[in-house]
Amino acid sequence: SMHIAVLGNEGSWYVADLERAGRERGHVVERLDFSKLTARVGDGTAIHAGERALKKFDAVIVRTMPPGSLEQVVYRMDVLATIEAAGIPVLNSPKSLECAVDKYLTTCRLAQAGLPVPSTIVCEDEETALMAFEQLGGDVIVKPLFGSEGRGILRVSDPDLALRTFRTLSRIDAVLYLQKFIPHAGFDLRVMVLDGEILGGMRRYGNGDFRTNVARNGRAEPVELSEAEQTMALTATKVTGARFAGVDLLYGPAGECYVIEVNAVPGWRAFAKVTGMDVAGRVMERLQG
Repeated sequence: SMHIAVLGNEGSWYVADLERAGRERGHVVERLDFSKLTARVGDGTAIHAGERALKKFDAVIVRTMPPGSLEQVVYRMDVLATIEAAGIPVLNSPKSLECAVDKYLTTCRLAQAGLPVPSTIVCEDEETALMAFEQLGGDVIVKPLFGSEGRGILRVSDPDLALRTFRTLSRIDAVLYLQKFIPHAGFDLRVMVLDGEILGGMRRYGNGDFRTNVARNGRAEPVELSEAEQTMALTATKVTGARFAGVDLLYGPAGECYVIEVNAVPGWRAFAKVTGMDVAGRVMERLQG
């Protein structure tokens, strides 16, 4: 039996689901807090989360990437890298989390791999952002460079509002990440990938809103993925180096398919519900090797 640490939020459904899947297989799953990670170097190098020494665990699952300052995010990644270097498997690896957390880096790598991504312009000042807004057709999605679950994502199609938005963002030292708005049929595809294998896909419908995250009250249904969709999802996951990922695909007006996002801390609650698959169980089985 294994002793597995889950870096997750208190009261999280996902942590509870992983605990259940572990229990069913005779493993002990324990939740730890990112904010409690303490690293000791020199006189007995060790990493603890509160009282718990991480070297006591057989594997670590990253279930949350809490928002934080650049220092906090970098430190967490470094700690995960130290844990991994000590021979403890981390799902997903810090390298892949670093990539997936950074939308610019992910989008670049997707494009370099020949995957279709929406036209994107990233800059730091409002004048450049306004020019980008025009170049991208005056209808854009503005996303935080670091962020997930649809938080802080805006659609801007009004020039005055664009100016105000970009000014505000540049004042708080944000990086301006603008992506051409893709008119779509009100749904996107979420594909779940684990260790180079497609677990399945679901179609997510928005709630009259351009965002289709089920976390935001959309509805979903299982879908049979085409060969092309599967290949895109597998390539996109490989590009970030993630073992476990949720890949978002979106069809444009001419039927062209774009890769929108690779989430390396993917939710599976809605997916498990619509497909009837025990995703947490699959994850546990992969950790057992």
